[in-house]
Amino acid sequence: MKPIPPPAARVEPWTFPRKVSLVAFAMLLALVAWQLLDLIMLAFGAVIVATALMGLASMLERHARLPAKMSVVTALLLVVFMITALALLVGDPLAEQFEVLRQRLPAAVDAVTKWLNSYRLGVAALQHIEEARSNEASSWAIRVAGAAGSTFGALGGAALMLVMGLYLAVAPRVYRDGLVRLLPVSLRERVGEALDACGNALSRWLLGQSISMLFVGATTAIGLWLMDVPLALSVGVLSGLLAFIPFFGAIAGGLLAVLLGFMQGPETALYVLILAMVIQQVEGNVLMPLVERWAVGLPPVLGIAATVMFGALFGLLGALLAAPAMIVLMVLVQRLYVKGVLEEGS
Repeated sequence: MKPIPPPAARVEPWTFPRKVSLVAFAMLLALVAWQLLDLIMLAFGAVIVATALMGLASMLERHARLPAKMSVVTALLLVVFMITALALLVGDPLAEQFEVLRQRLPAAVDAVTKWLNSYRLGVAALQHIEEARSNEASSWAIRVAGAAGSTFGALGGAALMLVMGLYLAVAPRVYRDGLVRLLPVSLRERVGEALDACGNALSRWLLGQSISMLFVGATTAIGLWLMDVPLALSVGVLSGLLAFIPFFGAIAGGLLAVLLGFMQGPETALYVLILAMVIQQVEGNVLMPLVERWAVGLPPVLGIAATVMFGALFGLLGALLAAPAMIVLMVLVQRLYVKGVLEEGS
């Protein structure tokens, strides 16, 4: 006699409403996140600040044998001391050069315009630029006014980012474990490991990017100084800072240097252009491959796409944070989706 099969599992009547509630809750969270995008970007900026402080603090903890929290405070004091010393050493001449740069940029633009007007192709290009400017004059005025009106808000956001980053760096495990405990027990270990991997990748990327920025800034300033281009120090500092933004930062820094080169003539501008191209080639093909052996590299296409997308969504702050955000996204996709879903059990 065949055994009687067990009865089929009965579906509880609350299962379907529970699923609907879960989907509705997820949609509500997505809507709230969309409304708080600016705050989320500020929080991510604070994470980057905390990562940089913790990277320096770990070095102090390892070599100076300092306690964890004391090493973070020491790292912050060391950064403040270095910035203050740098400001005392080159602050006045750098401020003067920035002021002269602001005054000379219109003259440099006039020099470029005069040079373009001497060629038929240049005249056509200027006509197209003028038509585009006239068609979008009102929209650009609105953008400039909005940027000017949000200056104090940007400064306040930067200060908030620094304060949040300091608190995160002092006790990172509190916030990391608190976030993980919001998830189901089955996912906590995997998500915790993914978050740790994100922090490690961010730390190594920041160190590699700092080396790249220092190289671009120093070589630009030295090269312009050797060619007797005015304001070499200020342009070098700006080029190094702009190198934080993948692809577009390098173009902006190079264009600024070439623009100032036109004040001494097209020949000098050509030499500056060659210098900028050589620096970018050495940085991209020699320095960064060496750095990426132990740091995390961002594929160029992903870096450009992230800069465009985040810049369109969040403006300047989004463009600045696009590369590290894409680094975090790459690690999360690799850890949680590729290894956790596609390759699980294989």
